Amino acid sequence: MFLWGTATASYQIEGGVAEDGRGPSIWDTFAHEPGRVRDGHTGDVACDHYHRWPEDIALMADLGVGSYRFSIAWPRIQPGGRGPVNQAGLDFYDRLVDGLRDKGIVPAATLFHWDLPQALQDEGGWLARDTAARFADYAALVAERLADRVPMWITLNEPFVHMAFGYATGVHAPGLALLSDALPVAHHQLLGHGLAVAALRAHGAEQVLITNNCTPVWPASADPADLAAAEAYDILHNRLFNDPVLLGSYPDLTAYGTALDCVRDGDLDLISAPLDGLGINYYNPTRIAAPTGDGLPFTDAGITGYPVTAFGWPVVPDGLRELLSGLKARYGAALPPVYITENGCSQPDEPGPGGTVDDQDRIAYLDGHIEAVRQAVAEGVDVRGYYVWSLLDNFEWAEGYHQRFGLVHVDFATGERTPKASYHWFREHIARHRGLRAAPALP
Repeated sequence: MFLWGTATASYQIEGGVAEDGRGPSIWDTFAHEPGRVRDGHTGDVACDHYHRWPEDIALMADLGVGSYRFSIAWPRIQPGGRGPVNQAGLDFYDRLVDGLRDKGIVPAATLFHWDLPQALQDEGGWLARDTAARFADYAALVAERLADRVPMWITLNEPFVHMAFGYATGVHAPGLALLSDALPVAHHQLLGHGLAVAALRAHGAEQVLITNNCTPVWPASADPADLAAAEAYDILHNRLFNDPVLLGSYPDLTAYGTALDCVRDGDLDLISAPLDGLGINYYNPTRIAAPTGDGLPFTDAGITGYPVTAFGWPVVPDGLRELLSGLKARYGAALPPVYITENGCSQPDEPGPGGTVDDQDRIAYLDGHIEAVRQAVAEGVDVRGYYVWSLLDNFEWAEGYHQRFGLVHVDFATGERTPKASYHWFREHIARHRGLRAAPALP
């Protein structure tokens, strides 16, 4: 069965940050530090999904999605990152899961979408090996309660982005700027993934995945220096998080001056435990040139000649086909079934006459990327699901409420939801399975 779905993340939509025993996360701390988030926005209220979840499930049911990918806020389950479960927090997800199932929507739960309990960050966060063990404990608590009704589990969301933005450059929580000294964060997240896979399996999880943000890497020219820089970037962004999971080994990190001496015997066996799928989040390719002397072995050369989103990201639908076919070529039989767990775009959406939001650019974006998935399937890639990012306009990390990715417009002053033209387009698309009808093994 091919899953059409949509996705969200806990800190970006829930609000209710101090309710029912929830503890602070690194994003609560970060967002309240002056200058960290544009215009001082925070996720304190966000979309108020914590209170309005029945309304949001009704929107999904009307949309006709077969699955909903959401994330669980670790600080709701263990406010201090360790110890017994906070029952009130777990009860919220219990109600959410039952509400989804009542509407015939398959719940797909992500365990970590960047909102680490602040108490664990105070002990080193993902720089500390112990956080991986704490993550496995948390996974066990959640799965013990929900695995009988949640068939699909994703351990980590975009560990590259969390490492690069949160620990290497400091533009996301926890706000550290360690550059290559952040690399142990990669291993400890992946170790946490491996330990969580075992915990989830032990509690009856049917399907276990990891979601990696991947990008096709384009060298700026055929110059050997640009080619070497592109290879170094591909290793950092893509292979550092795919190779250990799929092949049981790390790529050569010589360009970064480290051998990851935090890796211990047996770690890679845990990390490479068989998975039921690989989640792929795709937004755009990356064009890379030789380094400019800032200490990194590459520089982002930028991509021109394509339309751009409100974020300034180039719109390159065929990059998704290129990425998927490239993964198949690189990993072969080691590549499990693929789910596109995020794909979408930000646009400057505001209601027009009559309150409607006519987001034709988003419709064109989705149509083009779904066609790219169809082409990848025709090229032999086993793709089993496509989730639009995002159901709702939400708190977009360091951009606050300035970037709108939703199929549904949210008035952040009132919480009012307004389905956009893209919502209605996607509903019609799901009903017809347009663009993937002829693909092997798909409806």
